[in-house]
Amino acid sequence: MTIDDAARDSPRGGPRELLRLVSSGAAVSRADLARLSGLSPSTVSLRVEALISEGLLRETGDGKSRGGRRPRQLAVPTGDALVGAIDLGAHHARLGTLDLTGRVVEVRSRPIRIEDGPEAVLGALLDEVAALAPRPAAPVPGQRGGATAGGLRGIGIGIPGPVHFDTGRIVSPSRMPGWNGFDVRAFCAERTDVPVVVDNDANLMALGEHRSTHPELDHAVYVKAGTGIGAGVISGRRLHRGAQGSAGDISHCRVVADPGPLCSCGNTGCLEAVASGAALVAALREQGVPVENLSGVMRLIDDGDRHATALARRAGRSIGEILAVVVNFFNPQVVAIGGRLAECEPLLASMRATLYERCLPLATQALLIERVVAGPDVGIMGAAQLVIDRIVDPG
Repeated sequence: MTIDDAARDSPRGGPRELLRLVSSGAAVSRADLARLSGLSPSTVSLRVEALISEGLLRETGDGKSRGGRRPRQLAVPTGDALVGAIDLGAHHARLGTLDLTGRVVEVRSRPIRIEDGPEAVLGALLDEVAALAPRPAAPVPGQRGGATAGGLRGIGIGIPGPVHFDTGRIVSPSRMPGWNGFDVRAFCAERTDVPVVVDNDANLMALGEHRSTHPELDHAVYVKAGTGIGAGVISGRRLHRGAQGSAGDISHCRVVADPGPLCSCGNTGCLEAVASGAALVAALREQGVPVENLSGVMRLIDDGDRHATALARRAGRSIGEILAVVVNFFNPQVVAIGGRLAECEPLLASMRATLYERCLPLATQALLIERVVAGPDVGIMGAAQLVIDRIVDPG
């Protein structure tokens, strides 16, 4: 059986799940995998052999015997086999390398100007990621599952705008001049000989946070609130993108009737035009408050400025109103908010209160409402998981 064949099965017991069980330390042998997954030993053995042949698992020695032959122990390679990751923002990028367990090996943050265009921005970041990874190690005689696993295995890229996942093209981004229709995957393929996977940054945040914090939950919504607003949706423990890749795009849901503020998409009253970091900056400037960017807004809120605090509470209510519809419709187990605005307590409190007010009691009686806890590397963690998933399931 190939990894492709196995990956078409349910994620429970599929190769991704087996890899997660080993990388988390829950399983160290085929017997452990069979017990935890509920699969037959023969099925587990076939899937483990496929993962070993891809360099995603290796055998490390004999474990303790329980009356029979000592089992061969399994581990995820953590040497020089790396995944590259880029989490692109409007004004900065976070990039780094991670091992095949998803552990961050090296990370850097770089200022960028998104208006410089895709060729200049992506070209420089790709060069830097490639420079972080060592060359593939020489084959080790007699070692299985690692002979060709060294070096960079792939690169994951998060884009702060809509991405058609199947094609790798950017579609009508509202704050990325010169990027519309750009084929990120094709551009990167000309500059690297490893697989490149491209997705929306909110999806990568959702994937990184879910795998690291709530892998046991089936359904979740993760909101990224910074300069813009977006969300990633986990359904059945998988990232849900929808038919064209736009699932979770709450930024242009309407929350204010005419005459609402004009949104960057051309409509009025959108959530992004009312509750994003960019909207807070614009609203404060209209009130005569001198503020340059979102960092300035956050400082005002921390200092107790009444104008900034009132706007933050209003933004939290608007986000909560949209999320209430999502929660009532989708019934997730957790709603978590990340990004710079997640640090704003007045916004978070207002969002939480609105959710409890607007949602059905059945939908909220066990609902977790919290901040994203994986930290600033959550985006590159999600990008790495995306690449590892693609290696496991290249179809």
